[in-house]
Amino acid sequence: MIADTLLILFISIVTALLGEGLTWILVYRMEKYKKLKSEVEKQSKKLEKQKEAIGTEASERSLKKKLERQEEKLKTNNRDLSMVKMKSMFAIGFAFTALLSMFNSIFDGRVVARLPFVPISWLQSISHRNLLGEDYTDCSFIFLYILCTMSIRQNIQKILGFAPSRAANKQGSGFFSTPTPVGK
Repeated sequence: MIADTLLILFISIVTALLGEGLTWILVYRMEKYKKLKSEVEKQSKKLEKQKEAIGTEASERSLKKKLERQEEKLKTNNRDLSMVKMKSMFAIGFAFTALLSMFNSIFDGRVVARLPFVPISWLQSISHRNLLGEDYTDCSFIFLYILCTMSIRQNIQKILGFAPSRAANKQGSGFFSTPTPVGK
């Protein structure tokens, strides 16, 4: 069981590196992406400074309008950045679906780890997928793989410098983010 767990951890690291490699080939090295990313970084910092300035000064209507225009421009650039990344997401999704089905068939019905807790009911269908028995602390391949990949990929992006900056993250205006209400 420990060998399977370590193998799945290794598979997660390799697939995360493969995914970031594909993303680099399809997105990160492209001039359009670099331009949009630097623009988002610059606008995020500028917007943050303007919000701080408005917080300290008496609120003027013209400053608020300017701030709203800056926010709208940032949202547009974030949306464009997300669209540039979209082709990479489809390619990686296709490749990972093929890999996942292959690994799932290899580890089908095998307990690969033992959880130190019983997962909540709606997670038990994933954590105990295709396993015999009623011991819900037994962990299937798919659950461990998802957990490993989610944590490892984030860290690999940070190490390689592909993660969004804190300023851009703080603005939270991506393609799938919820719109922020505009003050009146």
